[in-house]
Amino acid sequence: MAVRGIRGAISVEADDPAQIREATRELMEEVLKRNEISDFDEIISAVFTTTNDLVSAFPAEAARHIGMTTVPLLCALEIPVPGSMPRCIRILLHVNSDRKPSEIEHVYLKDAAKLRPDMKSAQ
Repeated sequence: MAVRGIRGAISVEADDPAQIREATRELMEEVLKRNEISDFDEIISAVFTTTNDLVSAFPAEAARHIGMTTVPLLCALEIPVPGSMPRCIRILLHVNSDRKPSEIEHVYLKDAAKLRPDMKSAQ
């Protein structure tokens, strides 16, 4: 078994706590489903970032609500590069997995699909 990284991102319409929590939940559940992760013990840690226009809630709250109570979680601000996508939540999960790197499915939802058009999950 190896440690693998799984990336994902999703956009929201507004800086609203409910939208941030719901979008993060949607993203997390899709990442877990597509990568067949059913046990939170497989997850080593998760790093969430938000663009600097999302400040009303911590994305990690949504992860706690779906049961990730013993997984170390960290929230941070994304680097505010001019012209970058606004209102975006990103995640990097570190997981124990038997999958090869090419078998990991990264998940980009809503407007965030534009971030990685090269990924089949962004289609």
